[in-house]
Amino acid sequence: MSTASAFALIYATCCALPLAMQIGLAMGAPWGRFANGGRHPGVLPPRWRILAVVQGSLLAAMAWVVLARAGVIAAEVPDGLFWAALGLSILTAIANAISPSRPERLLWAPVTCAMAVSALAVAFL
Repeated sequence: MSTASAFALIYATCCALPLAMQIGLAMGAPWGRFANGGRHPGVLPPRWRILAVVQGSLLAAMAWVVLARAGVIAAEVPDGLFWAALGLSILTAIANAISPSRPERLLWAPVTCAMAVSALAVAFL
């Protein structure tokens, strides 16, 4: 296994955590304080639950793109998609690190920072 492949697997594993939470949020789990700056501390309103589906789908797509870039899965993806996933991973890490929701910062900043570092490793190793 190459170094890039190992980092891609770390990235995908880290993506699975917020993806699972987004699925839970979309299904009505009362975890709103851990997402979107803690704007909705309990169950998300219907529009925000739809957004959770979108966010979960985006996370799954980003994991797929990073895995493809590292050669873990046999798929051709345009370079631009990988760089977009990398950029979004970095922006997400920053957003989680400065979130007004302390629970969100404590839970997701380390995970999203690991995602960003792993994606950077896939890019440059």
